[in-house]
Parts: sequence; structure tokens; C-alpha cells
Amino acid sequence: MKRVIVVALLLALAGCTSAPSGEKPTFGGGSAPAVDESALATAKAAAGIEECPASNAPVPDKKALPDTTLDCLGGGKRVNLSGVAGTPTVINLWASWCEPCRKELPLLAKADKQYGSALRVLGVDFDDPAPDDAIELLKVSGVTYPQLVDRDSAIRTSLAVVGLPQTVFVDAQGRMVATERTPFRSYAELTAAIKQHLGVTP
Repeated sequence: MKRVIVVALLLALAGCTSAPSGEKPTFGGGSAPAVDESALATAKAAAGIEECPASNAPVPDKKALPDTTLDCLGGGKRVNLSGVAGTPTVINLWASWCEPCRKELPLLAKADKQYGSALRVLGVDFDDPAPDDAIELLKVSGVTYPQLVDRDSAIRTSLAVVGLPQTVFVDAQGRMVATERTPFRSYAELTAAIKQHLGVTP
């Protein structure tokens, strides 16, 4: 009984749980159409979303990101997460069907612009059946930082994903130093977490 209560509390704190199997919640509502990669690439360019970062050799550290390669949302180079290093990084897992994610994305967009080269912000569109709606949400949220996509929930276990949004803080050596599983509700909350976990300020 205690285990059930703990799991329920974690899911409640996390914000959004993953989309139920067989359902296709989307940003605009209704069922998601088949993925048109060419249209996604065009939408990505129109939204001004940056290309995905270079992925170097995997970091040999037990605290490194998982050795998992993800596609770049809207096309582009694939990225091995464990090779993302060199700059303090905030990795935000989100989806177009997640209401708290919609409110949090503009805060991350602001951080991306204000921190400049001192901080990398990287998104992962996670378990999302509607990539076109995801790109539209990024556009209206002012997000231009790079975006990966995890259609098959490949990192669910390795990053202990229980709900969305989830934010992982990675130091310049590519080591995960903290994970936040509740949404940031203000820019001050976000910047405080970045300073606490990565020691970086705007």
C-alpha cells in the first residue's frame, strides 16, 4: 500500500504522466497525422530551431548521460547523449500534450538567450505522437534551442522518467549532477536551480 502511495505522489509532483497507450493527445487536439519528415524540416526551419549539437565520444563516468542515440527533431544529425559534454547543459524532457511543459518552455527559451555561451539548453520531445504539434508549440513559446526526439521512450529507464516535464542538469564534463521532476513556475526558480546545480549565472 505504501508503495502505491509513493508512486502516486511522484506522478502528481511530476506534472504530466506519459500519454496513455493508444491515445494521441496533441497540442491542437485530435489525432496526430502520419509524420511527414519533409514538412517537419520545413516547420523546424521556419521556427528558427537550431541544429542539434555535436556528440563526441561517450564520457567514461558512471554519472554520465545514457549511451543512447536520439534523432534530431525535424531532421539533422543524430546525437549520442553520453557524448554531450564541454558546456554546462540543461536537458529538458517535454511533450506537446503536457500542459505544465507549455508553461515552462518560455522560461527555458529566456534562459537560452540570456545565458549565451555559458550554458547549453537542449530539449527532448519525449513520447510524443505529434511532432508537428511539438514544433508548433516550440515556435509559439519562442524556443530556438536544439531539440532531440525520443519517440520510443528509449531513455525512460536510464533517466528514471516518471512524468513530464523533467529537467536534467549536466556539468561541463558530461556528468549528470541533478534532476528536477517538477515544473519551473518562474524564471527566478529556473535560474536558482541552474546556479545551484551548475554554478552558472546569466
